[in-house]
Amino acid sequence: MTETGILIFLVLVQVKHYFADFRWQTGEMLAHKGKLMHPAGLAHAGLHGLLSLPVMALAGLGGPGLIVALGLAEVFVHHVIDWQKANLQTEKADLGEAGFWRLVGLDQAAHQLTYVAILAVGLL
Repeated sequence: MTETGILIFLVLVQVKHYFADFRWQTGEMLAHKGKLMHPAGLAHAGLHGLLSLPVMALAGLGGPGLIVALGLAEVFVHHVIDWQKANLQTEKADLGEAGFWRLVGLDQAAHQLTYVAILAVGLL
């Protein structure tokens, strides 16, 4: 993977994450992320994994087998992160509560570290 490929990956994975997590996440997906293996939560995580496939391919992260394996790994990890966040957030979201924002930050940091791990595997 080239330095240009790394930059392509880092930029496109951020755009992908924004759309999958904030623009295209449905109310149904959001409502059921706290239920492990719920179809709506899996659909949300699956959207992330699916959208990562062309990002990894455009960046030159590896061959098709590696890209698909990393996409599937992302689906699993994304689903578990979201499930854990939903279960740590025991009360309705209070946008004025510092604890809510700390949890959002932890959730987003965990997703970003997933992308770092994907990149690390692609660089091996």
